[in-house]
Amino acid sequence: MRPSFFHHLHPPTIPADQARWRHTLGAGGTAVFLMLILGVTGILEMFYYIPTPEEAALSVQTITYHVPFGGFIRNLHYWSAQILLIVSAIHLLRVVFTAAYSHPRRFNYLLGLALFVLSILLDFTGYILRWDVDICYPLLTGTNLIKTIPFIGDFFHRLAIGGGEACSTGLLRMYVWHIFGLTLPIIILGIWHAFRVRRDGGIAVPPPQARTDNARISRNELVRREVLAMFIVGIALILLSSSVPAPIAPAMDSTPAAIREAASQSAKAPWFFLWVQQMLKWGDPFIFGIVIPFGILILVAIIPYIFPKPADSDIGTWFPKSNRLAQITMGLVSLIVILLTLLANAN
Repeated sequence: MRPSFFHHLHPPTIPADQARWRHTLGAGGTAVFLMLILGVTGILEMFYYIPTPEEAALSVQTITYHVPFGGFIRNLHYWSAQILLIVSAIHLLRVVFTAAYSHPRRFNYLLGLALFVLSILLDFTGYILRWDVDICYPLLTGTNLIKTIPFIGDFFHRLAIGGGEACSTGLLRMYVWHIFGLTLPIIILGIWHAFRVRRDGGIAVPPPQARTDNARISRNELVRREVLAMFIVGIALILLSSSVPAPIAPAMDSTPAAIREAASQSAKAPWFFLWVQQMLKWGDPFIFGIVIPFGILILVAIIPYIFPKPADSDIGTWFPKSNRLAQITMGLVSLIVILLTLLANAN
Protein backbone atom coordinates (compact mmCIF):
# COMPACT_ATOMS: atom_id res chain seq x y z
CA MET A 1 0.00 0.00 0.00
CA ARG A 2 1.31 3.44 -0.94
CA PRO A 3 1.84 5.50 2.23
CA SER A 4 -0.44 8.51 2.71
CA PHE A 5 0.46 11.86 4.25
CA PHE A 6 -0.87 10.56 7.57
CA HIS A 7 1.46 7.55 7.33
CA HIS A 8 4.44 9.82 6.63
CA LEU A 9 3.86 11.56 9.95
CA HIS A 10 5.09 8.34 11.57
CA PRO A 11 8.55 6.75 11.45
CA PRO A 12 8.91 3.79 9.03
CA THR A 13 9.17 1.31 11.93
CA ILE A 14 9.04 1.41 15.73
CA PRO A 15 9.96 -1.15 18.44
CA ALA A 16 7.10 -3.61 18.86
CA ASP A 17 7.41 -3.89 22.64
CA GLN A 18 7.04 -0.15 23.32
CA ALA A 19 4.26 0.17 20.72
CA ARG A 20 1.88 -2.06 22.66
CA TRP A 21 -1.14 -0.44 24.29
CA ARG A 22 -0.12 -1.75 27.69
CA HIS A 23 2.98 0.41 27.39
CA THR A 24 1.69 3.62 25.79
CA LEU A 25 -1.90 3.33 27.10
CA GLY A 26 -2.77 5.14 23.87
CA ALA A 27 -2.71 8.38 25.87
CA GLY A 28 -0.72 10.60 23.51
CA GLY A 29 -2.71 9.72 20.40
CA THR A 30 -5.99 9.94 22.30
CA ALA A 31 -5.09 13.43 23.51
CA VAL A 32 -4.48 14.57 19.92
CA PHE A 33 -7.78 13.04 18.82
CA LEU A 34 -9.67 14.78 21.62
CA MET A 35 -8.07 18.12 20.72
CA LEU A 36 -9.28 17.69 17.14
CA ILE A 37 -12.82 17.01 18.38
CA LEU A 38 -12.62 20.07 20.62
CA GLY A 39 -11.52 22.21 17.69
CA VAL A 40 -14.31 21.04 15.37
CA THR A 41 -17.10 21.20 17.96
CA GLY A 42 -15.84 24.54 19.27
CA ILE A 43 -16.00 26.07 15.77
CA LEU A 44 -19.55 24.79 15.36
CA GLU A 45 -20.58 26.34 18.68
CA MET A 46 -19.10 29.70 17.67
CA PHE A 47 -21.81 30.07 15.00
CA TYR A 48 -24.43 30.51 17.74
CA TYR A 49 -22.56 31.61 20.87
CA ILE A 50 -22.86 35.32 21.71
CA PRO A 51 -20.05 36.56 24.02
CA THR A 52 -21.96 39.29 25.85
CA PRO A 53 -23.05 39.19 29.51
CA GLU A 54 -26.68 39.70 28.52
CA GLU A 55 -26.88 36.95 25.89
CA ALA A 56 -24.15 34.40 26.61
CA ALA A 57 -26.16 32.06 28.85
CA LEU A 58 -29.21 32.40 26.60
CA SER A 59 -27.13 31.49 23.55
CA VAL A 60 -25.82 28.39 25.36
CA GLN A 61 -29.43 27.39 26.09
CA THR A 62 -30.30 28.05 22.44
CA ILE A 63 -27.46 25.78 21.31
CA THR A 64 -28.53 23.10 23.77
CA TYR A 65 -32.27 23.06 23.22
CA HIS A 66 -33.09 24.67 19.87
CA VAL A 67 -30.24 24.18 17.40
CA PRO A 68 -30.49 20.80 15.60
CA PHE A 69 -27.96 18.46 17.22
CA GLY A 70 -26.71 21.48 19.19
CA GLY A 71 -27.03 19.74 22.54
CA PHE A 72 -25.11 16.74 21.24
CA ILE A 73 -22.32 18.94 19.83
CA ARG A 74 -22.09 20.83 23.13
CA ASN A 75 -21.96 17.56 25.06
CA LEU A 76 -19.18 16.30 22.77
CA HIS A 77 -17.23 19.49 23.36
CA TYR A 78 -17.70 19.36 27.13
CA TRP A 79 -16.85 15.69 27.63
CA SER A 80 -13.90 15.81 25.25
CA ALA A 81 -12.46 18.64 27.36
CA GLN A 82 -12.90 16.73 30.62
CA ILE A 83 -11.50 13.48 29.26
CA LEU A 84 -8.58 15.35 27.69
CA LEU A 85 -7.39 16.47 31.12
CA ILE A 86 -7.58 12.91 32.47
CA VAL A 87 -5.83 11.44 29.43
CA SER A 88 -3.13 14.13 29.52
CA ALA A 89 -2.49 13.43 33.20
CA ILE A 90 -2.21 9.70 32.44
CA HIS A 91 0.21 10.49 29.61
CA LEU A 92 2.37 12.60 31.94
CA LEU A 93 2.41 9.84 34.56
CA ARG A 94 3.28 7.25 31.92
CA VAL A 95 6.25 9.34 30.75
CA VAL A 96 7.63 9.56 34.30
CA PHE A 97 6.85 5.96 35.29
CA THR A 98 8.59 4.60 32.18
CA ALA A 99 11.64 6.91 32.45
CA ALA A 100 10.79 8.40 29.05
CA TYR A 101 11.87 11.92 29.99
CA SER A 102 15.65 11.61 30.01
CA HIS A 103 18.01 13.31 27.56
CA PRO A 104 17.34 14.12 24.70
CA ARG A 105 13.65 14.26 25.66
CA ARG A 106 13.88 16.64 28.64
CA PHE A 107 12.82 19.71 26.67
CA ASN A 108 9.93 17.85 25.06
CA TYR A 109 8.84 16.80 28.55
CA LEU A 110 8.55 20.51 29.39
CA LEU A 111 6.58 21.13 26.21
CA GLY A 112 4.16 18.36 27.17
CA LEU A 113 3.78 19.78 30.67
CA ALA A 114 3.09 23.24 29.22
CA LEU A 115 0.41 21.72 26.99
CA PHE A 116 -1.17 20.11 30.05
CA VAL A 117 -1.28 23.43 31.92
CA LEU A 118 -2.70 25.24 28.89
CA SER A 119 -5.37 22.55 28.53
CA ILE A 120 -6.44 23.13 32.15
CA LEU A 121 -6.68 26.88 31.57
CA LEU A 122 -8.56 26.30 28.32
CA ASP A 123 -11.04 24.08 30.16
CA PHE A 124 -11.46 26.74 32.85
CA THR A 125 -12.13 29.55 30.37
CA GLY A 126 -14.59 27.33 28.52
CA TYR A 127 -16.34 26.67 31.82
CA ILE A 128 -16.66 30.42 32.38
CA LEU A 129 -18.20 31.00 28.94
CA ARG A 130 -21.43 29.36 30.13
CA TRP A 131 -21.95 32.60 32.09
CA ASP A 132 -24.59 31.07 34.35
CA VAL A 133 -25.05 31.25 38.11
CA ASP A 134 -22.47 28.52 38.71
CA ILE A 135 -19.49 30.34 37.22
CA CYS A 136 -19.31 33.44 39.42
CA TYR A 137 -17.56 31.88 42.43
CA PRO A 138 -14.72 30.18 40.50
CA LEU A 139 -14.20 33.23 38.28
CA LEU A 140 -14.19 35.65 41.20
CA THR A 141 -11.96 33.40 43.31
CA GLY A 142 -9.51 32.72 40.49
CA THR A 143 -9.11 36.34 39.47
CA ASN A 144 -8.83 37.50 43.10
CA LEU A 145 -6.03 34.96 43.59
CA ILE A 146 -4.14 36.59 40.74
CA LYS A 147 -4.39 39.95 42.53
CA THR A 148 -2.60 38.52 45.59
CA ILE A 149 0.66 38.15 43.63
CA PRO A 150 3.01 40.90 44.89
CA PHE A 151 3.92 43.73 42.48
CA ILE A 152 2.51 42.14 39.31
CA GLY A 153 -0.85 40.86 40.55
CA ASP A 154 -2.86 43.89 39.44
CA PHE A 155 -1.31 43.80 35.99
CA PHE A 156 -2.14 40.12 35.48
CA HIS A 157 -5.64 40.71 36.86
CA ARG A 158 -6.25 43.38 34.21
CA LEU A 159 -4.74 41.08 31.60
CA ALA A 160 -7.08 38.26 32.64
CA ILE A 161 -10.41 40.07 32.78
CA GLY A 162 -9.74 43.59 31.52
CA GLY A 163 -10.40 45.33 34.83
CA GLY A 164 -13.72 45.87 36.55
CA GLU A 165 -15.84 43.30 38.37
CA ALA A 166 -15.03 39.78 37.17
CA CYS A 167 -18.61 38.50 37.20
CA SER A 168 -19.99 41.48 35.32
CA THR A 169 -17.31 42.52 32.82
CA GLY A 170 -14.97 39.55 32.47
CA LEU A 171 -16.83 37.53 29.81
CA LEU A 172 -15.40 39.08 26.65
CA ARG A 173 -11.81 38.81 27.93
CA MET A 174 -12.42 35.13 28.86
CA TYR A 175 -13.80 34.54 25.37
CA VAL A 176 -10.72 36.07 23.75
CA TRP A 177 -8.44 34.01 25.98
CA HIS A 178 -10.37 30.84 25.14
CA ILE A 179 -10.50 31.35 21.37
CA PHE A 180 -7.12 32.98 20.75
CA GLY A 181 -4.95 33.49 23.82
CA LEU A 182 -4.87 29.81 24.80
CA THR A 183 -5.96 27.93 21.67
CA LEU A 184 -3.23 29.35 19.41
CA PRO A 185 -0.38 28.51 21.86
CA ILE A 186 -1.80 25.00 22.25
CA ILE A 187 -1.77 24.51 18.48
CA ILE A 188 1.79 25.83 18.18
CA LEU A 189 3.14 23.86 21.16
CA GLY A 190 1.22 20.75 20.08
CA ILE A 191 2.86 20.76 16.64
CA TRP A 192 6.25 21.48 18.24
CA HIS A 193 5.72 18.66 20.75
CA ALA A 194 4.86 16.16 17.99
CA PHE A 195 7.84 17.32 15.92
CA ARG A 196 10.17 16.83 18.88
CA VAL A 197 8.81 13.33 19.49
CA ARG A 198 9.79 12.41 15.94
CA ARG A 199 13.09 14.31 16.09
CA ASP A 200 14.09 12.71 19.41
CA GLY A 201 13.65 9.21 18.00
CA GLY A 202 9.98 8.48 18.54
CA ILE A 203 8.98 6.22 21.41
CA ALA A 204 11.54 6.15 24.22
CA VAL A 205 13.37 2.81 24.09
CA PRO A 206 16.67 1.42 25.35
CA PRO A 207 19.63 1.69 22.95
CA PRO A 208 19.96 -1.28 20.55
CA GLN A 209 22.70 -2.98 22.60
CA ALA A 210 20.50 -2.94 25.73
CA ARG A 211 17.32 -4.32 24.16
CA THR A 212 16.14 -7.87 24.79
CA ASP A 213 13.58 -7.77 21.98
CA ASN A 214 14.47 -6.20 18.63
CA ALA A 215 11.12 -6.87 16.94
CA ARG A 216 9.60 -3.87 15.17
CA ILE A 217 6.26 -2.99 13.58
CA SER A 218 5.68 -0.95 10.44
CA ARG A 219 4.01 2.42 10.38
CA ASN A 220 1.08 0.83 8.55
CA GLU A 221 0.44 -1.32 11.62
CA LEU A 222 0.92 1.66 13.93
CA VAL A 223 -1.62 3.71 11.98
CA ARG A 224 -4.05 0.78 12.06
CA ARG A 225 -3.79 0.67 15.85
CA GLU A 226 -4.24 4.43 16.13
CA VAL A 227 -7.35 4.37 13.95
CA LEU A 228 -8.76 1.55 16.06
CA ALA A 229 -8.07 3.54 19.24
CA MET A 230 -9.77 6.63 17.75
CA PHE A 231 -12.76 4.50 16.78
CA ILE A 232 -13.09 3.12 20.32
CA VAL A 233 -12.70 6.54 21.93
CA GLY A 234 -15.12 8.07 19.43
CA ILE A 235 -17.81 5.46 20.16
CA ALA A 236 -17.35 5.96 23.91
CA LEU A 237 -17.64 9.74 23.49
CA ILE A 238 -20.80 9.42 21.40
CA LEU A 239 -22.43 7.15 23.99
CA LEU A 240 -21.41 9.44 26.84
CA SER A 241 -22.55 12.58 25.04
CA SER A 242 -25.86 10.98 24.12
CA SER A 243 -26.67 9.94 27.67
CA VAL A 244 -25.05 12.47 30.03
CA PRO A 245 -25.71 16.16 29.21
CA ALA A 246 -23.16 18.87 29.88
CA PRO A 247 -23.98 21.05 32.92
CA ILE A 248 -26.24 24.01 32.37
CA ALA A 249 -27.76 26.42 34.88
CA PRO A 250 -29.94 29.55 34.82
CA ALA A 251 -28.45 32.74 33.43
CA MET A 252 -26.60 34.98 35.85
CA ASP A 253 -28.08 38.33 36.82
CA SER A 254 -25.35 40.95 36.42
CA THR A 255 -26.59 43.26 39.20
CA PRO A 256 -24.17 43.56 42.16
CA ALA A 257 -26.60 41.99 44.63
CA ALA A 258 -27.29 39.04 42.34
CA ILE A 259 -23.56 38.56 41.72
CA ARG A 260 -22.85 38.42 45.46
CA GLU A 261 -25.65 35.90 45.93
CA ALA A 262 -24.44 33.74 43.05
CA ALA A 263 -20.88 33.78 44.37
CA SER A 264 -22.04 32.66 47.82
CA GLN A 265 -24.50 29.98 46.68
CA SER A 266 -22.33 28.31 44.01
CA ALA A 267 -19.16 28.12 46.07
CA LYS A 268 -17.52 25.30 44.15
CA ALA A 269 -14.68 25.32 41.67
CA PRO A 270 -14.52 23.10 38.56
CA TRP A 271 -13.45 19.57 39.45
CA PHE A 272 -9.87 20.11 38.22
CA PHE A 273 -9.39 23.01 40.65
CA LEU A 274 -11.14 21.48 43.66
CA TRP A 275 -7.81 20.56 45.23
CA VAL A 276 -6.78 24.24 45.21
CA GLN A 277 -10.15 25.24 46.64
CA GLN A 278 -9.63 22.79 49.50
CA MET A 279 -6.24 24.31 50.32
CA LEU A 280 -7.70 27.83 50.30
CA LYS A 281 -9.66 26.86 53.43
CA TRP A 282 -6.41 26.45 55.36
CA GLY A 283 -5.09 30.00 55.31
CA ASP A 284 -3.48 32.74 53.25
CA PRO A 285 -4.78 32.73 49.63
CA PHE A 286 -1.41 33.69 48.17
CA ILE A 287 0.39 30.82 49.93
CA PHE A 288 -2.21 28.11 49.38
CA GLY A 289 -3.65 29.33 46.08
CA ILE A 290 -0.53 30.55 44.26
CA VAL A 291 2.75 29.54 45.93
CA ILE A 292 1.99 25.88 46.64
CA PRO A 293 0.33 25.05 43.28
CA PHE A 294 3.10 26.87 41.41
CA GLY A 295 5.71 25.12 43.55
CA ILE A 296 4.18 21.73 42.69
CA LEU A 297 4.26 22.64 39.00
CA ILE A 298 7.94 23.63 39.22
CA LEU A 299 8.76 20.40 41.07
CA VAL A 300 7.13 18.31 38.36
CA ALA A 301 8.85 20.36 35.65
CA ILE A 302 12.37 19.85 37.00
CA ILE A 303 12.09 16.09 37.54
CA PRO A 304 14.30 15.34 34.49
CA TYR A 305 16.92 17.81 35.74
CA ILE A 306 17.26 17.10 39.46
CA PHE A 307 17.02 13.32 39.67
CA PRO A 308 19.66 10.86 38.47
CA LYS A 309 19.49 9.94 34.80
CA PRO A 310 17.69 6.60 34.34
CA ALA A 311 19.81 3.69 33.17
CA ASP A 312 19.76 3.23 29.40
CA SER A 313 18.43 -0.31 29.79
CA ASP A 314 15.50 0.99 31.87
CA ILE A 315 14.21 3.60 29.41
CA GLY A 316 10.80 2.64 28.10
CA THR A 317 10.08 0.06 30.82
CA TRP A 318 7.45 0.42 33.52
CA PHE A 319 8.64 1.37 37.03
CA PRO A 320 12.39 0.88 36.57
CA LYS A 321 14.56 0.97 39.67
CA SER A 322 16.92 3.62 38.32
CA ASN A 323 14.30 6.40 38.49
CA ARG A 324 12.57 5.37 41.70
CA LEU A 325 12.88 8.87 43.23
CA ALA A 326 11.08 10.42 40.26
CA GLN A 327 8.33 7.82 40.53
CA ILE A 328 7.87 8.46 44.24
CA THR A 329 7.78 12.23 43.72
CA MET A 330 5.20 12.06 40.94
CA GLY A 331 3.19 9.45 42.81
CA LEU A 332 3.03 11.58 45.97
CA VAL A 333 2.03 14.69 44.02
CA SER A 334 -0.72 12.76 42.25
CA LEU A 335 -1.97 11.19 45.46
CA ILE A 336 -2.13 14.54 47.27
CA VAL A 337 -4.04 16.19 44.41
CA ILE A 338 -6.52 13.29 44.23
CA LEU A 339 -7.10 13.19 47.98
CA LEU A 340 -7.62 16.96 48.19
CA THR A 341 -10.03 16.78 45.25
CA LEU A 342 -12.05 14.01 46.89
CA LEU A 343 -12.07 15.87 50.19
CA ALA A 344 -13.30 19.10 48.57
CA ASN A 345 -15.96 17.23 46.61
CA ALA A 346 -17.23 15.54 49.77
CA ASN A 347 -17.65 18.83 51.62
